[in-house]
Amino acid sequence: MYGLIAKLTTADGRRDELIQILMDAARGMAGCHSYIVARDAGDENVVWVTEVWDSAASHDASLSLPAVQKAIPRAKAVVSSFEKVAVTEPAGELGSWR
Repeated sequence: MYGLIAKLTTADGRRDELIQILMDAARGMAGCHSYIVARDAGDENVVWVTEVWDSAASHDASLSLPAVQKAIPRAKAVVSSFEKVAVTEPAGELGSWR
């Protein structure tokens, strides 16, 4: 298992636009077990993305998908900074919030 936690900061007022871009691009990614996009509770321009994949190779392969390739320039237009906070080894999951 491969996990990734990233922090994306958007230009003022563009957080919800980025969230939509990320969610649209993430549908149907092979090997993706979980893709959570969350608003930061204290900063109106920050988005957190927490991902769980079956492998780092699956994550890397997702970057070549047509939907992801189409989303990258759209996301770059609204993101002012991107920070890979942590690479993790997911050990378990409990429940579902959906």
